[in-house]
Amino acid sequence: MARIKQPAKRSWGTRRDSRASASTSTPRKSPRTEPESSGAGGGGKKKQHRFKPGTQALREIRRLQKTVHLLIPAAPFIRTVREISNYLAPEITRWQAEALQALQEAAEDYIIQLFEDSMLCAIHAKRVTLMKKDWELARRLGKKGQPW
Repeated sequence: MARIKQPAKRSWGTRRDSRASASTSTPRKSPRTEPESSGAGGGGKKKQHRFKPGTQALREIRRLQKTVHLLIPAAPFIRTVREISNYLAPEITRWQAEALQALQEAAEDYIIQLFEDSMLCAIHAKRVTLMKKDWELARRLGKKGQPW
């Protein structure tokens, strides 16, 4: 199909209302009456690329699995550790930085292992969505913590 030339767009000047100030009013353009073609010769805006649902999540999972840095922010974790230790043993007020780092690594390892086990439970049930019962089953099978 032969390409056709697009007519130049006309900018129509508008009359300014004497009551409205120049800073608040903007020039208006007349609405387009010709239909926009979505073909190759349309010259329209390029559509933004969209990934299938779950593709971005899988990409993020793979990226995070390659990293070695900790995922839980350090400051809130340390604050929580200090609150819990103050509640259980008020005489312990000082923590070494290495101890907090080791505790955070152990906590993240536990959480990641629990995520993996509960995801396996969900897949075994032919689901892709994690549910509370998957967490409960993973904790019972792994003998991790108190069951609910």
